[in-house]
Amino acid sequence: HQPMYYFLSILAVTDVSLSMSTLPSMLSIFWFNASEISFNACITQMFFIHGFGVVESGVLVSMAFDRFVAIREPLHYVSILTHGIIGKIGIAILTRAVCVVFPVPFLIKRLPFCHSNVLSHSYCLHQDAMRLACASTHINRLYGLIIVIFTLGLDALIILFSYVLILKTVLGIASRAERFKALNTCLSHICAVLLFYVPLIGITMTHRFGKHLSPVVHMLMANMYLLLPPVLNPVIYGMKT
Repeated sequence: HQPMYYFLSILAVTDVSLSMSTLPSMLSIFWFNASEISFNACITQMFFIHGFGVVESGVLVSMAFDRFVAIREPLHYVSILTHGIIGKIGIAILTRAVCVVFPVPFLIKRLPFCHSNVLSHSYCLHQDAMRLACASTHINRLYGLIIVIFTLGLDALIILFSYVLILKTVLGIASRAERFKALNTCLSHICAVLLFYVPLIGITMTHRFGKHLSPVVHMLMANMYLLLPPVLNPVIYGMKT
């Protein structure tokens, strides 16, 4: 079970880091009643929120691979997912996130802003800050679409494909009890995937099609995306272990 717990540790650190990205602005609100955030602080917060979001998506993909190896090759599980391999996977996840999100602050900083400076969410997101610009945001929207398709979208497809292979392997097991046991080992990961992707899809749909909705709805969806995984993932994995 050791490789799985390495991935759980990485997931826990990522969840906490994603929530901590808003900590400076939250403390300024609670301590100093500050209702504003500087432009540079907003961009910095945006970088970390999007960056850790991409990291978490990558961690969920690696955990899907972990479950696939554990079910498909149980006798070689530890020999395949060695400490070195897990370390390389972690470095690859972090490197991908930095490379993907690095251009975002510069794409935002080049835009002139002359509209309302009120954000629809309770923290800074690229798509939210972009709508306040008074110049063409075509490049920003195009890059945002590329990120969604080739990182989050691709990750979701890889996870889905992994579970198709897992299901195929499980159906080949003769014993019904063993099939149930194998599928039960994946339940926590499936819950973690849903906790991350469902609020993410919700906040995307709300931003894209819910411009007429109350600001409270936008803030609620944004906070669910930020807070649900770190709050519920420990409960889910704690109950399973």
